[in-house]
Amino acid sequence: MTAAAVSGPALIGDGAGGFVVDTIEVDAPGPGEVRVALAAAGVCHTDHAALNWPGPLVLGHEGAGHVDAIGAGVTGFAPGQPVLLNWAIPCRACFQCGRGADALCERTHELDPTRFGTSRAHAGATRWRGRTIERAFHLGTFAKYTLVRAEALTPLPPRLPLDHACVLGCAVMTGVGSAINVAAVAPGESVAVLGCGGVGLNVVQGARLAGARTIIAIDRVPARLQRAREFGATHALRAGDGDHEDLVTAVRALSDGRGVDHAFEATGVPALAFLPLRLTRNGGNALQVSGAHGPATLELPQLFWNKRYLAPLYGGCVPARDFPRLLDWVAQGQLELAALISHRYPLAALAQAFDDMLAGHSSKGVLQIA
Repeated sequence: MTAAAVSGPALIGDGAGGFVVDTIEVDAPGPGEVRVALAAAGVCHTDHAALNWPGPLVLGHEGAGHVDAIGAGVTGFAPGQPVLLNWAIPCRACFQCGRGADALCERTHELDPTRFGTSRAHAGATRWRGRTIERAFHLGTFAKYTLVRAEALTPLPPRLPLDHACVLGCAVMTGVGSAINVAAVAPGESVAVLGCGGVGLNVVQGARLAGARTIIAIDRVPARLQRAREFGATHALRAGDGDHEDLVTAVRALSDGRGVDHAFEATGVPALAFLPLRLTRNGGNALQVSGAHGPATLELPQLFWNKRYLAPLYGGCVPARDFPRLLDWVAQGQLELAALISHRYPLAALAQAFDDMLAGHSSKGVLQIA
């Protein structure tokens, strides 16, 4: 029996900072595609930024649910199976995929179909009010249904709650991967994490998993610092205003006077993008993992001496390698998911989820999709 199109609620950004809750229609899957009935979706700062991306746009890029229907040629998935969605959708044919850099896939990041095609489902697959509508990151997880290429999915263990699993798709992957894949934190090394929201807490987890001896959490919100300690931080520093000279001094005092081996910025504040360079030792790594956009000032002496500055995308994610590894750590009790999630909301309460996130009241919010 051939699957039919389905309809369901979705959160749709208007491209001017607003959004509506309305019904969308989603096609049956074509060759190589899978339709997913979503159960939960994580909320992050990128979703808020997407309110001003060209619209209309189905919002959301973290999600987990069950396979609803599969297209021709798809193997390894069956209706009813729990799955995780991720936006590193490798084509396995472009230059970047050929060198193992799946997160930089030229098919994912190129919207011109005359060049590499795209990682979205077939043209016109999602419609709103009679017109075709795009999905954020080719996923659009703030909806009851999404249609994706099979490469966007990872099977999930049946017993893992989907409202826990959904945050693996970005916040966990970005934070843990930045520490382990990109910085390659080694046992006994020192780490500083600037910003302890959803991504920052997972940098802390990644550093702990890697065996870091010193993990310094930095934030303005005391509750976030306490949570960072629960996730593995060995020290906590409360950030203030000004030039952060006292913060630099405090970090150096906790790292033998040299600065840490690896410093990560996870605040999303452009003005702080280069602060990790002041926290690292000579020859250390400074990483901007928040994807902050906007003006920031770099003084060249901040790069002295032999310091490396990186802005890693998606924690260097290679889905086939990384998601099974993350799931193994979850099963072994080494990677915490449940405690990451501080707030849950119905789909229609996105505005409240954004307010709580921007005010620092939530570490990670999840939309529960009925």
